[in-house]
Amino acid sequence: MISALARLIQQLSRAAVALVLGLCLLLTACSGDAEARLTGDYVEDTIAVAHNLREVIDLPQDAANRGEAESEARALINDYMSRYRPQPRVNGLSSFTTMQTALNSLAGHYASYANRPLPEALHDRIAKELGKAEKSAVRGS
Repeated sequence: MISALARLIQQLSRAAVALVLGLCLLLTACSGDAEARLTGDYVEDTIAVAHNLREVIDLPQDAANRGEAESEARALINDYMSRYRPQPRVNGLSSFTTMQTALNSLAGHYASYANRPLPEALHDRIAKELGKAEKSAVRGS
């Protein structure tokens, strides 16, 4: 009788642990962090991401929040690309390929030269590409 009760308690505790872990995974996966930044509307998201990234690259090198802004920019780049790269209706647009070029350049700089300032030529090229992608997205191409 006691051994049967011990097995029942063990099975119930395993089930409780599995339930708690499942809920944790479900709540973590549905936290909506990317959803808070991106709306799902390609044109709006492209304009917002371009605007946010222009603000980040225009920050002075000695700005107090530069490190935090750059890490948020990296997360925003990842969210944007993971949302729109797999979508064939967006993937072929010239605005997307221009945006992808700008985002890849900026992400590459952050990955390779995290402690160095953005070179002037790269800054100008990224700003130009972000503006071009924004205009193309608004036009619908």
